[in-house]
Amino acid sequence: MKGYIALGIAIISEIFGTTMLKLSEGFTNLFPSIGVILGFGLAFYCLSLCLKTLPLSLAYAIWSGIGTAITALIGVLLWREPFSIITLGGLVLIIGGVVLLNASNTSEQVKKSSN
Repeated sequence: MKGYIALGIAIISEIFGTTMLKLSEGFTNLFPSIGVILGFGLAFYCLSLCLKTLPLSLAYAIWSGIGTAITALIGVLLWREPFSIITLGGLVLIIGGVVLLNASNTSEQVKKSSN
């Protein structure tokens, strides 16, 4: 459970850092630039903590997949970036891939525990 909590914090921090990256305007705005450093620093620290208990493939897929999907939605909502059926399809594929990796990992754990 601790691994998933650390992973959740890593995801939120990565989304924050990425949003601050947009607001930093090429690191020309001081406070958003500091936010980038803090956000990504905390994200990688928490990601490293979650890897103590979660498999790398699962943790990274969840971290990058959910981070990408939410960041894309933030772009659409805050900065009016284009959203199309292709964008929606891409987000569905990302989330579907994360679900499949999680299901695969769960089935492997069941096999190991039954042996």
